[in-house]
Amino acid sequence: MSARDRLRGRRIGIFGGTFDPIHVGHLILAVEARHQLGLDMIVLAPAGDPPHKPDSPISLLEHRLAMCRLAVADDDEIGISLIDAERPGPHYTSDMLRLFRQEIGEASQLFFLMGLDSLRDLPTWHEPAWLVRNCRLVALRRHDVEIDWVRLEAELPGVRDRVIVLDMPEVEISSRDLRGRVRAGRPIRYQVPGAVERYIIDNGLYRS
Repeated sequence: MSARDRLRGRRIGIFGGTFDPIHVGHLILAVEARHQLGLDMIVLAPAGDPPHKPDSPISLLEHRLAMCRLAVADDDEIGISLIDAERPGPHYTSDMLRLFRQEIGEASQLFFLMGLDSLRDLPTWHEPAWLVRNCRLVALRRHDVEIDWVRLEAELPGVRDRVIVLDMPEVEISSRDLRGRVRAGRPIRYQVPGAVERYIIDNGLYRS
């Protein structure tokens, strides 16, 4: 059975991001969302050219994909999709989800995982109303972010009924901080999977 066929008619969580690098916080969120929502699969979708980070250089796609593969190598319920990474930009979430829907069919249920800060900023995204209509949005709660539901509902009518807010173990780890730690020669052990740490070291990532 092909990977595409495995996803047809299933409950799928889509987790997009640059994953530069992927870290244990990402993995905890993926596993917790899968458990709380009863999902059949979490699919990591590394971004090719994020339109919201035009001035922030990111690592080559080959490195970010390699780290993702190493991070989930022993987990059969977390997959990786190249649907965003291998298409021409700009890489908007709505376009990625349209293509993903075409691949897996209408019978599958899509849940798009995002941080609570991303939900707060959703009206500024490309085609936010389309996202609200066409997939369930799963926001991962953070203690330092509050949502003004009145304002959000005024800008995106119906959004409140399309959002699931999940409580998550909060892990104060970010890819930006990890890159800074590597540049400064500080340890990142246990903040990323061991295989990812070795890959970063072996390939000299984030040194400059």
